Amino acid sequence: MRTKPGCSHYDAIIVGARCAGASTAMLLARAGMRVLAFDRRAYGSDTLSTHALMRPAVLQLSRWGLLKRLLDAGTPLITATAFHYGDQEITIPLRASPQLPGLIAPRRTLLDRTLVDAAREAGAEVLHDTVVGDLVSGADARVRGVKMLTSDGTHLTVTADIVIGADGIGSLVAKRCGAQTLRRGQVSAAHLYAYVPIEPESSYRWYFREGVSGSFIPTNDGLACIVASVPTEHFDERFRGSHEDARLAVLRSLSPDLGAQAERAHVDGAIDGGIRVFRGVPGFLRQAYGPGWALVGDAGFFRDPITSHGISDALRDSESLARTILDGSAQAFASYQRERDFIAEQILDATDTIASFDWTLGDIETRHRQFSSVMKAEFEGIVERDMQARRFPRPWWQQRAEALRSA
Repeated sequence: MRTKPGCSHYDAIIVGARCAGASTAMLLARAGMRVLAFDRRAYGSDTLSTHALMRPAVLQLSRWGLLKRLLDAGTPLITATAFHYGDQEITIPLRASPQLPGLIAPRRTLLDRTLVDAAREAGAEVLHDTVVGDLVSGADARVRGVKMLTSDGTHLTVTADIVIGADGIGSLVAKRCGAQTLRRGQVSAAHLYAYVPIEPESSYRWYFREGVSGSFIPTNDGLACIVASVPTEHFDERFRGSHEDARLAVLRSLSPDLGAQAERAHVDGAIDGGIRVFRGVPGFLRQAYGPGWALVGDAGFFRDPITSHGISDALRDSESLARTILDGSAQAFASYQRERDFIAEQILDATDTIASFDWTLGDIETRHRQFSSVMKAEFEGIVERDMQARRFPRPWWQQRAEALRSA
């Protein structure tokens, strides 16, 4: 693996090489662009994430030829979703199709690595343990490149036609570019989770009682991600002592079986990697682009993890941004912002109504149905894009690469 960029100038530089950054790098490189992506963390490292993928995300991975890799790596196929509203359980079987045989929840150590590998196979350069120091701008205030510190301690300045911020909630690219916050969410929830051994399981399970919620998410290596969620203000009150004791108390209140399973793993010392804690951040929607820069993933749009839609947003917007950059016109960038905001505002609204915990067991099911209708429209938009693409014999990125080679 490279430790330094191979060129001094690129068509695109991407700061951040996880879901949003690596998939954008892959798509741009597949279309023939010279791309550099880099990340401050190590290759294949973990990150805070409940990583339960919804239908739009799985469909994207399938379209890009990556779903089989994740399944072959041992990611369990999810064929049903169960909602537990108090003592009531509603199980929804998932309709399978060749492109969408079910849902998956791959560990981020696998998902991010798979996307990075695909980006490299497409021709992108991807560096890890590499830190962005600042952006480089021209006299016209247009972003022209980045200053970076590589893994061997070298300070470099590398230029590009566009710099893409895929560097998460606290995006340095967004700060340096002065990206405006267009909308702020009103609520946040705290999430505590751990990985515990389970018997083979093919269902997501979501648990709700007034004031608390939880999740059971089967993932790789015979483990499940078990999550306890509460309003952030309750986290500050209830979790000042032992995170594990408070987490177990929440899980027991949701389901005696879920609580017992989590407690056994705790007593047996079978928790993989300890307790992960995300105290919560209100959602936001930032300006998506400006002169020489663009944002994708959590850098541009963040919503509470309680609806498990973050990776779907990242993969959807990465393809939209890649198409926009290949077009290059002002109209294309304006359309990217407009279309992203149209979907994002609906997702943020629907997520906030759930993450507020301002609901009863009598109406939380209705709120989930409302969120499901938003996801259905999003999913149908991706399917429609595929139907349009089938009029041509090759994927859009291959058509673009061939056009560049013949130009």
